[in-house]
Amino acid sequence: MRQVFQVDVLERYAAKGRGVITCMSAGNDVIVLGTSKGWLIRHDFGAGDSYDIDLSAGRPGEQSIHKVFVDPGGSHCIATIVGSGGAETFYTHAKWSKPRVLSKLKGLVVNAVAWNRQQITEASTKEIILGTDTGQLHEMAVDEKDKREKYIKLLFELNELPEAFMGLQMETASLSNGTRYYVMAVTPTRLYSFTGFGSLDTVFASYLDRAVHFMELPVMVVFFISELHFFIKQRRAVHFAWLSGAGIYHGGLNFGAQRSYVVKSLLTFSFANILGSSPNGDENFVENKALLSYSKLSEGAEAVKPGSMAVSEYHFLLLMGNKVKVVNRISEQIIEELQFDQTSDSISRGIIGLCSDATAGVFYAYDQNSIFQVSVNDEGRDMWKVYLDMKEYAAALANCRDPLQRDQVYLVQCISLKLMEGVLQINYILSFEEITLKFISVTEQDALRTFLLRKLDNLAKDDKCQITMISTWATELYLDKINRLLLEDDTALENRSSEYQSIIREFRAFLSDCKDVLDEATTMKLLESYGRVEELVFFASLKEQHEIVVHHYIQQGEAKKALQMLRKPAVPIDLQLADLSCLSETIILEKTITDGLPTLQYKFAPDLIMLDAYETVESWMTTNNLNPRKLIPAMMRYSSEPHAKNETHEVIKYLEFCVHRSHNEDPGVHNLLLSLYAKQEDDSALLRFLQCKFGKGRENGPEFFYDPKYALRLCLKEKRMRACVHIYGMMSMHEEAVALALQVDPELAMAEADKVEDDEDLRKKLWLMVAKHVIEQEKGTKRENIRKAIAFLKETDGLLKIEDILPFFPDFALIDDFKEAICSSLDDYNKQIEQLKQEMNDATHGADNIRNDISALAQRYAVIDRDEDCGVCRRKILIAGRDYRMARGYASVGPMAPFYVFPCGHAFHAQCLIAHVTQCTNETQAEYILDLQKQLTLLGSEARKDANGVTTEDSITSMTPTDKLRSQLDDAIASECPFCGDLMIREISLPFIAPEEAHQFASWEIKPQNLGNHRSLSLPV
Repeated sequence: MRQVFQVDVLERYAAKGRGVITCMSAGNDVIVLGTSKGWLIRHDFGAGDSYDIDLSAGRPGEQSIHKVFVDPGGSHCIATIVGSGGAETFYTHAKWSKPRVLSKLKGLVVNAVAWNRQQITEASTKEIILGTDTGQLHEMAVDEKDKREKYIKLLFELNELPEAFMGLQMETASLSNGTRYYVMAVTPTRLYSFTGFGSLDTVFASYLDRAVHFMELPVMVVFFISELHFFIKQRRAVHFAWLSGAGIYHGGLNFGAQRSYVVKSLLTFSFANILGSSPNGDENFVENKALLSYSKLSEGAEAVKPGSMAVSEYHFLLLMGNKVKVVNRISEQIIEELQFDQTSDSISRGIIGLCSDATAGVFYAYDQNSIFQVSVNDEGRDMWKVYLDMKEYAAALANCRDPLQRDQVYLVQCISLKLMEGVLQINYILSFEEITLKFISVTEQDALRTFLLRKLDNLAKDDKCQITMISTWATELYLDKINRLLLEDDTALENRSSEYQSIIREFRAFLSDCKDVLDEATTMKLLESYGRVEELVFFASLKEQHEIVVHHYIQQGEAKKALQMLRKPAVPIDLQLADLSCLSETIILEKTITDGLPTLQYKFAPDLIMLDAYETVESWMTTNNLNPRKLIPAMMRYSSEPHAKNETHEVIKYLEFCVHRSHNEDPGVHNLLLSLYAKQEDDSALLRFLQCKFGKGRENGPEFFYDPKYALRLCLKEKRMRACVHIYGMMSMHEEAVALALQVDPELAMAEADKVEDDEDLRKKLWLMVAKHVIEQEKGTKRENIRKAIAFLKETDGLLKIEDILPFFPDFALIDDFKEAICSSLDDYNKQIEQLKQEMNDATHGADNIRNDISALAQRYAVIDRDEDCGVCRRKILIAGRDYRMARGYASVGPMAPFYVFPCGHAFHAQCLIAHVTQCTNETQAEYILDLQKQLTLLGSEARKDANGVTTEDSITSMTPTDKLRSQLDDAIASECPFCGDLMIREISLPFIAPEEAHQFASWEIKPQNLGNHRSLSLPV
């Protein structure tokens, strides 16, 4: 097995020729050495660099570093140099190249420094305490940016027994009423403790009026080595050790505790004497104190006193000669001896001392030339054995790391129990069967159960069969114990603190731990046979057998608990509903429902809604992904039961939630809600439901999701006539709607008849049905009936006339009764005739105006300047050139070529205009224009051959085909000016260079000439 402590050479010849090493200190992977020639050598292993500082510069004679101190962060350093010129103390910082002399300490030898670990930073030391060889304590503080100490002042001085302070440690604690300081200091024979609130000045000034708390360990022979060490864990001191002449005095530290002075295991020794103990318990922050005598470390020989010491969490490292003995702090036994690989020139002097780096968690040893690193490898791994040997079982169990170690602790503990006579240790000697039989023979059921539980802890996971059997046996032992306790104590159920309640909690914890290894069916049968219903429900919930749990709650009438169980995420929701046998009478029965396994939400829905309808419906509304269709059996069962008149119908509430808030589109859900509305006395809710358009806003989707035929059949059965009227109208059966509405309310019939808008004949037919009903139902006098009929006509907004309703009156009705209505109707017809005449006159007048406009258009003319140019070819319009031929299809106008003039002033030759328009317009239009021009040419030549110069009257008065073609051509090319109309606007989007002009564009490219064949000629200047 690997050793707990291991030694490695860290640095050979670390003094770098600056003399030999006299002292050393470390912190945060930084080591500072003091040499015999007055040099400080700093090694920063974290940064990987080192440098030297000469403290002897300017001092006469031989100079040697007496002590060096480094703070836990490795930034601050204090060193004392001693020579023929006296002693001087220096301070230096990791960033400084030159040290600072602490002039106020001149002549004083600093033996110890206490750093303020809780408050010190890289930039400031905060308050630190320095102990001198004259028995004085000084306070000092340094800020790195000031390059000098802030102050140095005397705190305390030993007057009664002036001795040198050899070790100092300080801790602070931030409490609600301020900062509290704890200071420990040692001399060769005494350990002093100081504590108080405020500043260090205040703390030490208080001891002017009270006795100083100290412990004295006098020795027969003067022992000049005295060291004080704290073990630091997470920047807080946990325990201390004082290397004194009488032995190693050590104990725990409890800062801030208000305890009396108690010595738990202080070893007695004849020369120990406690002096000056203060009655004030505040100063007693040390507990569990003990003294380790050096005689224990010498094995019968003369006691050898250590030359130096270091403290780890569980061990002391004691330098004895050229080796280090590692002593367990708890058992006070030597566990290892460390040897050092020294160079030949250093063996004679041996190892000089030890130091620790609390921040890095390593230890160092040094001789005259070399530095050795002592590493720690899991020093707490065997501490459970140490505590076990000392019979401190609780501490041993706390330090165990695996079940095997815990079993060994339990074994030794059982051996110490007289009742068991060490029965459990036979687990390592006898078989499992022999051990269990032993327990049964002595009727130790509790011990047997304990043994089985321990056995379970030791079994490997692969022993599944044995684990299941032992777990089942333990289950039965638990049940037997529970029943025996119930028989022994009748008040066990009510007494919360009884053993019965304790064993119940233990048994439930066991079930929770073993739920995966216990056989489900066997365990449930056991629980049922012992009548442990609550434990059965508990185990069922562990095994996620929610059906058993919910069924139990329903039997107990606890609907809320059952619903809470069903709302757990592990309970499945969307599989299938339970038995549908309770469905009847409605169309819902005709809908096919997907087959599958029933789930608990749907299986227990009928029972739960009958048990507590309100809570059940509230649970449904808060459960996501619940399919209302699968709850229809439960809702039908609830709806079939009678309810109080003013009672809220919970199923209707849930269905309204599904339809209006969850936007459910299931026809079965809508049909059920409609059927429940239809059975209510008040039909207002039914009418509102029918008028809602649930699918409004969807493309190609239905406006409603219920079955209208089923709804109509149901409403007729329940005699909900207004609803039937609405459904007839929704199904476009308007005649049936009006006919039924007339039986209920004529006003409703009128409203229904008025809904038809796109079919005037049907609308008139519906109104005639209403009129016939109104006339036939009137029971008043004849004249009164006629008056009401005439009033009814006015409500139709002119759709019906008096002649439409006359057939509905009896044949013996006198015409005098209709005189006013007939006259009014005739007046309306006269007005319509006059209006038609006026419209005819207006049309005739409009036709005359059009003819006049046509005649005026034929006489239009435009004035052309003789110098006017063609907009395309830029030649004169009125001067015929030789290059112009007669335009095809145009009559010659003297010596001039045909041309077009536009109101905007632009003029174009006919041939130029045709060419320009065909070039700028699209391909289809261009072909159309060219085709018209071709037809004109052909017709023109034929006309000249046939006419032979003879003109008839018909040719003058009628439009010839040539004229029609010329008119079409004019419309195609001259409907607007090509420079001012849409044609020019469309040209804006065309490219500057057309695709067919690409070759011309390419010709514009400037290509570089080949200058390779040209020779340059140099001209003489």
